[in-house]
Amino acid sequence: MKKIARILPGLFLCMIIAVIARFIGELFPALGSGLFAILIGILIGNLKISSSPRWSAGVKFSESNLLYYSIVLLGATLTFQTIMEMGVSGLSFIVIQMSLTIIFVVWLGKKLRFGEDFSLLMASGNAVCGSSAIAATGPAIQAKSSDIALSVTLVNLLGSVLMIFLPVITNLVFSNAVISSAALIGGTLQSVGQVVASGSIVGEEVKDQAAVFKISRIIFLVAVVFVLKQIKFRKQESKVATKDKFSFGKIIPWYVAGFLLLCCINSLLQPSATITNPIKELGGYLEIIALAGIGMGVKIKELIKSGWNLTIYAGGVGVFQISVALILILLLL
Repeated sequence: MKKIARILPGLFLCMIIAVIARFIGELFPALGSGLFAILIGILIGNLKISSSPRWSAGVKFSESNLLYYSIVLLGATLTFQTIMEMGVSGLSFIVIQMSLTIIFVVWLGKKLRFGEDFSLLMASGNAVCGSSAIAATGPAIQAKSSDIALSVTLVNLLGSVLMIFLPVITNLVFSNAVISSAALIGGTLQSVGQVVASGSIVGEEVKDQAAVFKISRIIFLVAVVFVLKQIKFRKQESKVATKDKFSFGKIIPWYVAGFLLLCCINSLLQPSATITNPIKELGGYLEIIALAGIGMGVKIKELIKSGWNLTIYAGGVGVFQISVALILILLLL
């Protein structure tokens, strides 16, 4: 009971932030509630009142435990059949685009002298599915809350800018052809909401097909988390490889395994929307609460120090993703 009592104040605070973020997010759906949860969390986290230890246990619970549960529940909303809809050429486009994005983002982060954790989080968020991918990768590589919050904010802001410009590019380059336009939008934008909003600007068919490309990227979340975790701990593992026994948990975090399990169950049973929709809603709300907690751990002074480098980083990633996607679409689709 004492532990619960310690958690409740901070948890309620994060829940209040989440409710406010959901309300604002509904007014600006293209930006998403997660971004507002982070921003409000940062604002409150830098006030004097938030320095009180009474909040810490609940904030920690929100940014860790609730984050894990939200990732697990995400698996119940996806099916592997989505990949089959794309065919070999569509699947090849997604795999190559994601792989090159990860390589470039990590390389550029190193060149700009950002920490390895931050670069890996940026790679995950841009290659897969924005906030959710970062939320899954962060604990796996033992990243700091400040790195998680900063990467979520930067990835969402980049996606918001691209969301507006991509329909212009699809019109100029592809004359809004359905498959090519959908591949560009669904293969580069960070969140599902941004994909739907951007695709809707082009047309209903493009929006639906872009969602298929996007969901296919999300299904590769498990593989991406596994790869990034190996990159982070490759040196440590090589030293202890002969001493430690094999452990599945060391390779794939439990919450990622849970995500994969629910995805498999959903693919086999294919339950109705009356079951999956409430799960999706619950998982989304838990993620927003977690992002509020993560935001509270960010210090504004640290953000200001890296201002120009962050702008260059985000801009470079955006230009690279669009350029590679255009080349791959012309070659494969």
